[in-house]
Amino acid sequence: MNIKIFIIVCISFVLNNLKLLGGGKPDNTRPNIVFIMSDDHAYQAISAYSNKLIKTPNIDRIAKNGIKFTNACVTNSICAPSRATILTGKHSHLNSKTDNYFPFDTTITTFPQLFQQSGYQTAMFGKLHFGNNPKGFDQFKILPGQGNYYNPTFITKKEGNIQVKGYVTDIITDMTLEWLEKERNPEKPFLLMYLHKAPHREWLPAERHLKAYTSNVYSEPSTLFDNYEGRTSAAKSAEMNLLKHMNWAGDSKIYPEMMDKLGINATTEWDKEGFTKEYNRMDALQKANWDGVYQLVNEQFEKKYKAGMTEKELMQWRFQRYMQDYLGTIAAVDENVGRVLDYLEANNLTKNTIIVYTSDQGFYLGEHGWYDKRFVYDESFKTPLLIQWEGHIKPGRVSDAMVQNLDYAQTFLEAAGINAPSDMQGESMVPLLKGKINGWKREAVYYHYYEYPAVHMVKRHYAIVTKAYKLIHFYHDVDEWELIDREKDPQELKNVYHDPNYSQVVEKLKKELVEIRKKYGDSAEISKGIQEKYLKAIQK
Repeated sequence: MNIKIFIIVCISFVLNNLKLLGGGKPDNTRPNIVFIMSDDHAYQAISAYSNKLIKTPNIDRIAKNGIKFTNACVTNSICAPSRATILTGKHSHLNSKTDNYFPFDTTITTFPQLFQQSGYQTAMFGKLHFGNNPKGFDQFKILPGQGNYYNPTFITKKEGNIQVKGYVTDIITDMTLEWLEKERNPEKPFLLMYLHKAPHREWLPAERHLKAYTSNVYSEPSTLFDNYEGRTSAAKSAEMNLLKHMNWAGDSKIYPEMMDKLGINATTEWDKEGFTKEYNRMDALQKANWDGVYQLVNEQFEKKYKAGMTEKELMQWRFQRYMQDYLGTIAAVDENVGRVLDYLEANNLTKNTIIVYTSDQGFYLGEHGWYDKRFVYDESFKTPLLIQWEGHIKPGRVSDAMVQNLDYAQTFLEAAGINAPSDMQGESMVPLLKGKINGWKREAVYYHYYEYPAVHMVKRHYAIVTKAYKLIHFYHDVDEWELIDREKDPQELKNVYHDPNYSQVVEKLKKELVEIRKKYGDSAEISKGIQEKYLKAIQK
């Protein structure tokens, strides 16, 4: 009897460890997923969408080999809530993450947990920005909070907290490639989340890009000097104007001592600190390279400022400084995306891998005189979305379907043959990816932004958005409505809510807004509860 038991144990051991014995076979029936996401990467700053600002040849490869979505959007344009929507497939009021203030509720199931339970090997590297560690991952190395551009610290699953010397975009990629090369189990399908900090504020480019990008000159958006006439009070009262609200030191890289010398007051309480905290993380050589470029920027600005600059000239100068640093960080993202794509191609992994490039939301690049996001206006609301899936997506396709970050979880789950929980609220894009456009019935999406009062002071609002219109309701301390004709007014400069020519459109969209709120389980009562909880918390 003992001999029989011993034989059975040995057989079980062999069967369960075929990889070690060299007898295993890879699972090619389910696709791998490589989910690449940057932070605050505007679609305007990807050359697959527009080549006016920057060329991104590596990110563009995904569009060339797959599909580009021109109407992809978010449910709530702010970092952590967007990530919660992506991971849970639920709107903010149901996934617990309505704003950046409260931590994510880790009792809520995320799609990586379902992948892990279904036999996928899972890994995450880069920026999560949740305030807690990710569930459902065999391996992770993530930045704490916003993280740092130079010599960043990482929270790891197996090594504790570590600090790594170098530039964050390069390091995240190094970690990703090391996992693919050394830790990936070739017999299992994998889910890999490769998440960049860049191009999030305060926009510190890599040393190799400093000189070139600080020398570039960029064309100004036609709405840089928008006066917000004809809009609601929300646009007028928002605090994200490039001249008035952007930090001089942290954002524009005017050294704190130069600010003092010129008598320039800090814009926010963390203005100078935003610069010094990042600068002081650099080693001596990094500081020398940085100073070699930015001291010249400061000297040139000092001459102009002392000679006298008008408000218009200051605005134009700050726009150029913003674009130079913002786009400089994207240069490193594109290079490193290329490194990962090269590895996948060289190792024959693209044949059975879904590759996604997106951002957690859009971003203003001077449009309406703004930076940041939060509004349901296009530059903030729309997000880049490029997907490659060899053998399933016809290369070079373009889709204007109304898709959202709400849909990613269910799309990946269907592609992997995993049942999605019934309480997920998105729709699988798999039929759309495979060219079955008649199977995509959605004509409108729902949006809701909550974080007010807070930095940038963008008022709470919810909206229904179709290809033709946006109907927006600003609430809390105001009660204002806005209707944008997206076809006639693509720059979103005119509120036609009170125009009698649009009365039937308003009536129709208000009814549809009521229905879509019911569909997603949102209501005035729920909004009031979220609002009261938030206000009590920030008052403490």
